[in-house]
This record gives sequence, C-alpha cells and structure tokens, in this order.
Amino acid sequence: MLEFQNVTVQYGAHPPVLHHLSLSLKKGDILCLVGESGSGKSTVLNAALGLLPGKGRVTGGDILLDGRSVLSFDEKEWNQIRGRRIASVPQDTGTTLDPIMTVGRQFTEYICTHEKTDRKTAVALARKMLAAVRLPDPENIMDSYPYQLSGGMRQRVGIAMALVFHPEFLLADEPTSALDVTTQAQIVRQIQELRENFEAGILMITHNLALAAYISDNIYVLKDGKLADHGTREDILYHPRSSYTKMLLQSVPSIGGVRYV
Repeated sequence: MLEFQNVTVQYGAHPPVLHHLSLSLKKGDILCLVGESGSGKSTVLNAALGLLPGKGRVTGGDILLDGRSVLSFDEKEWNQIRGRRIASVPQDTGTTLDPIMTVGRQFTEYICTHEKTDRKTAVALARKMLAAVRLPDPENIMDSYPYQLSGGMRQRVGIAMALVFHPEFLLADEPTSALDVTTQAQIVRQIQELRENFEAGILMITHNLALAAYISDNIYVLKDGKLADHGTREDILYHPRSSYTKMLLQSVPSIGGVRYV
C-alpha cells in the first residue's frame, strides 16, 4: 500500500503548497486526484517519487510504502524503488523521449540500465511490452524515432516503459490531456486493462472530473493544496460534501440537457 499520512509540503520558506493530505492507494485500485491547475496535484506525485524539485520538502506527516517511510530513503534506495515498485507516466511522453534516438534503443537501454541482462533479452522484452499495450507492429515502433509517432503512440510507449518491471504502483500525470478525444478513450481503456492484467495500483492526476468518474474507484478533490472532498466514485458523484466539488460537478458540460457524470 502507498499511503500519505497528514503530509505537508513546502518550498523553502514559502507557505505550504500541500496541507495535511492523507490518502491511501491499494494494489489493483485506481485513485484519481482531481483539481484545477495549482491545486497541488503534481506535488503529490513528485513527493511520492521522492522527486520534489528545488527546495521542496515534506515538512509534516509521512509517506509510507508498505509501512516503511520513503522519507528516509537515500538515492541508492530510490533507484531500486523507482521504475520497479513505483513507476510514472508523464503528461506527454514525447517530452521525455530523446528525439535523436529510436524508441527501441531508448527502451533497451532503459532495461539494461535497471536490470542485469544482455541486449538480445532486452530487445525481446521491449517488443513484448510494446505489444502488451496494443501498439501495432512493435518491430516498426522499435525502429521509429519519437517524432514519427502520434501522441497516443508515444503515450503507449511511455506506459510500456513504466510497466516493464511490473511495478506495484503506477503514477500518471494527466496522461490523456494532450491527446484528441478518440485517443484519450483508447488510453483510458489501456489504463483499465493495466489494472486488470498487472494488478497495479494506479494514482492518476486529472482536472477532468468526468474522466475520474468513469475510470476511478476513489476520487480525491484538491483545492489550494487542501483536501476538499474524497470518497468512492459514487460518494463524489451523488453525495458531494464540499461546495467546491458541487461546483466542479456543475461545470461538467452536458449534451442535450443530459450531464454525463
């Protein structure tokens, strides 16, 4: 289990950007963090990965991975955790892939960096993972440069790389926001399949409450770094406790007078 226990985060002497947040993510569950820009969503992911930028630090509470505080991990321990037990998918995988290296070379180098294996085995594993995320013609994808792939394909490459070591938890930062509607639907289905096939606990950041309502088991609503509401999908949709959550629900567009959350 990945747990935040009353966690506060701040940068230097500035006021906290995350206030006393508590949440828990179990293996096999999908939890969505919903909120507007600047609400603290990305800070949660960075803290969970031990990657708070600059002078960012956890100044209160604790973050636990199966009961052990991650705040005490040194870089060597984090290198054993990231990618293996906790993996992440950025908002746009295209920004993290090297534009002058083929996907295959990057994928196999990533595998060889984290696993003692030969190149032939790494190549076979990379192909297998690209096929697992339903990318057509994995061999062609391996030989392609990132710019030759669509946004949806690049996101699937990122998901494949994140899952190659079968992590217990996958953290996804707005994984569909840069994609067209059709591709968004494909990635959402992909995430659901990942939960079913890999039994990973998935923590997904989104500003899209309709998406969260569709995909998640539990929803946490953040506002100005504070927890405004939380509960099961049904709790949030039908019994929201905060006026902010009610406002978010009312802001979801309707079609023909029908609201789809």
